[in-house]
Amino acid sequence: MTLIIVIILLMGYFLIATGHLTNINKAAIAMFVCTVGWILYISYGTDFVMGRHQHEYMEFLDGRQPSSAMVKYYISDHIFLKYLGNTASIVLFLLATMSIIEILNNNGCFDFISEWVRTRSSRRFVWTITLFTFVISANLDNLTTATMMLTIMHNIVQSRRQRLVIGCAIVLAANTGGCFTVIGDPAGVALWTNGAVTASNFSAYLFLPAVIAWVVPTYLLSRNLPDRLDVEWPAARYRGDDTNLSRWQRLVMLVVGIGGLWFIPTFHNITKLGPFLGALCVLSVLWVVDEVVNRKLINSGRMIQRRMPQALQYGNIQSMLFIIGIMLGMGAVSETGIFSIISEWLDYNVHNVWIYGVVAGLLSGIVDMFTIAMTGISMYPVLDSGNIAIWSDAAYMSGFVANGAYWKIIAYSTAVGGSLVCFANVSGLALMKMESMRIGWYVKHCTSKILLGWLVGLAVLWMEINFMNIM
Repeated sequence: MTLIIVIILLMGYFLIATGHLTNINKAAIAMFVCTVGWILYISYGTDFVMGRHQHEYMEFLDGRQPSSAMVKYYISDHIFLKYLGNTASIVLFLLATMSIIEILNNNGCFDFISEWVRTRSSRRFVWTITLFTFVISANLDNLTTATMMLTIMHNIVQSRRQRLVIGCAIVLAANTGGCFTVIGDPAGVALWTNGAVTASNFSAYLFLPAVIAWVVPTYLLSRNLPDRLDVEWPAARYRGDDTNLSRWQRLVMLVVGIGGLWFIPTFHNITKLGPFLGALCVLSVLWVVDEVVNRKLINSGRMIQRRMPQALQYGNIQSMLFIIGIMLGMGAVSETGIFSIISEWLDYNVHNVWIYGVVAGLLSGIVDMFTIAMTGISMYPVLDSGNIAIWSDAAYMSGFVANGAYWKIIAYSTAVGGSLVCFANVSGLALMKMESMRIGWYVKHCTSKILLGWLVGLAVLWMEINFMNIM
């Protein structure tokens, strides 16, 4: 049965990787894999439970007669619920951050970006819009950030070829910006909530590699643009009401939204409660501020008339369903014990976390960056640093402790490696749909440049980690 569950997972990987050809939604595949995986697991629950949770199961029985129904109750309450809780905490966090950026965008808090990129110089335009993308995606959701920036760019730049080049730079900036903070990418949130990394240590190591992975390809891409862009500045958009917020009101909302998210790591460290609770608190405060500054609207029903709410909401729902499917599916496979077998084989035959990172980055460019990231995260548990000395190779095993090298390598490589091919990340798929971009064009003009930036950033990360080990 373990083999069957693994085969189903691999088939899911294949369908996710070929989703751009089959037009089958990734979220649908992920949810189907997770559902079938858990059904098969619980159907043979006695074998799995007695093999991995025998002592805990006996305590659960507490003298009662074991039966098929009791095994199912145990799996439901003590195994499945654990994975469901981890998944729900990440999805709730993403729901809060996506809602925050939606509120800020709907109130024009990002309109100043259109003002700041008001130039015909291609170099200045590219660096300005990608810098905003990099910074915003580090604090909010990278998919929503990329979609918002692509929309702004699409309304300004008139040449389709120029939009393709700039759009690729925006997608890369969103993915690299999201990877160096624990709140900017779902994989980082998963590592943070799992106790594998702390916010400050994670960002301190990944900031410079992420900047390099963004700057190097962006510079090379900008050389494919003419000196002057074919641009047209659209009129200020109508938001469905007769009241535009003043600059100070938009600034207040921006400070509440972004500043509140910056406080979430501190909130988590002080209370030890899930980060999603801090995100929900920030959302509630921002929501109140939104109601206050918009209290003079004549018809509040018009507030729903926005520039792109349906597109964003649909994409966000798909993203959350996809994350639910992948994380629960990984849980079913992990409970079979196959990940432990694979990790032991890798430890014996490969024994190098940097090779793991390179392979993960390449696979994320073929399959899907979040899927491969969660596979790498599920492969190893977070080890107790106090017990490292008992291992025969303590230096190698130290990569799997909290804030160990392995977690940083996986997070960085899957985020940047997932940008190697446009269909391997949701931001790239958004660009493909928006600009009718062909995969062949992306591979020809972008993949080699992104590969160079990824490898240079990985080399910098290697120097950072080894320098700190020496110190």
